[in-house]
Amino acid sequence: MFTPSDLEQLKHKNISVATVEQQLNSFVQGFPYLNIKRAAAIGEGLLQLTESELEVAIETWEHYLQGTHQIEKFVPASGAASRMFKDLFEFLNGENDVPTTPFEKHFFEHISRFAFFADLNEACLRNEQLTIDELIKAGRYKDVVANLLEKKGLDYGTLPKGLLKFHRYPHENRTPFLEHLVEGALYASSNSQSSIHFTVSSEHRQLFEAHLAESLAAYEEKFGIKFHITFSEQKPSTDTIAADEHNQPFRTNDGKLLFRPGGHGALIENLNDLEADIVFIKNIDNVVPDRLKETTIIFKKVIAGLLVALQQQTFAYLKELDNPSISDAKLLVIAQFCAKRLNNHNPEQTKLSREELIAYLHGKLNRPIRVCGMVKNEGEPGGGPFLTENSDGTVSPQILESSQIKEKALMAQSTHFNPVDLVCALKNYQGKKFNLRDYVDQKTGFISSKSSGGKELKALELPGLWNGAMSDWNTIFVEVPIETFNPVKTVNDLLREQHQ
Repeated sequence: MFTPSDLEQLKHKNISVATVEQQLNSFVQGFPYLNIKRAAAIGEGLLQLTESELEVAIETWEHYLQGTHQIEKFVPASGAASRMFKDLFEFLNGENDVPTTPFEKHFFEHISRFAFFADLNEACLRNEQLTIDELIKAGRYKDVVANLLEKKGLDYGTLPKGLLKFHRYPHENRTPFLEHLVEGALYASSNSQSSIHFTVSSEHRQLFEAHLAESLAAYEEKFGIKFHITFSEQKPSTDTIAADEHNQPFRTNDGKLLFRPGGHGALIENLNDLEADIVFIKNIDNVVPDRLKETTIIFKKVIAGLLVALQQQTFAYLKELDNPSISDAKLLVIAQFCAKRLNNHNPEQTKLSREELIAYLHGKLNRPIRVCGMVKNEGEPGGGPFLTENSDGTVSPQILESSQIKEKALMAQSTHFNPVDLVCALKNYQGKKFNLRDYVDQKTGFISSKSSGGKELKALELPGLWNGAMSDWNTIFVEVPIETFNPVKTVNDLLREQHQ
């Protein structure tokens, strides 16, 4: 099936023949739907903390920060902003010269409220010798949009979302990249140090590095801390092969195998490379101005404190399980913790021998841990929290997307959804890093239809970063306020009160 040229291509990408064959088999076999028991809800796999519990969690986190632990923020930031401007691209390339849709009208009516307005005005003056207001009065709306999206102007149509100006302040305008630095200083800094890791695309990396270089000194002085900012790119070895209609390798016009990025699930490799004890994960576009940050800061500390408390108890129990003479009574206590606090349910537990129970508990406790903030479902798109059956017959919490659910009505039953608000513990009770690859459910990818060179193809996405890539982690869901979820999916979202 593979030519010497193919094998050289695989070697260059560091992808094995076995991996490609497994991916091609996935096109043939497809991916099974998960066996869902029910949607997680308050009291059924989803925590709703009391005021006193919130205070204890915050205190636990602030105490943890006094130690020598390594804390890091992990921010997926490789996405281009082109989808933010879909409506404006359609206007620019359409027949109408004036705004006609509600989206277009809203954009132009409030254009002066965008944080990038001054930069756009300068671009218009430079290229058109007219201000934005003058262009609009002259009916030259498309010239305004062209200066926003195209290379001659701000080039926002190809820039990464993390480098667009989102928020306006009296003395500066901030990008999401800079807002994440502020967040890192406020809840993820220890001993006057804050580490943040951004995953970026190779074509944008230099732009991020330049943006950091021009801003770093001012932000370190502003917050009195030392930032350690690092970048990585999605590894070529995580690309997946495309297939044709017959599930054979799709080839480009020059006969080469076509590979495509494997989706955000590929970032489990980048996360696996971090040395941190505790890692916060949050999308690049879910940021708010300083005046609205308090709720976000509080609940980041809450979920982190909850994680630390659960990890400390888990570690203590694992050390007790290492003692061959552990009492049956203590085993019962640990089993209850595993079921009630970590939501690992084993219908066959009462049938296990003492030795089997010890092995089962040790296996379930000695895993990466994540606490996931969940917000009430108010119609926003996104995965939801569910309790699902695993391959070993146990039931545990999982974040699922609609593509993983056969009975779509179950999605509607979910009272909460996933805003990508995670804090993760990546080391075991002996202080060693987990190999995160060992906890991926390879059967949770999905297949979509794409095209290349005018030909239809099948594309394969790896198990999602917070879905199948973390399938075999200990997972705790906790309710957080909707105010902590403020994504920017279209440019007009920046006009919402939360971003002004």
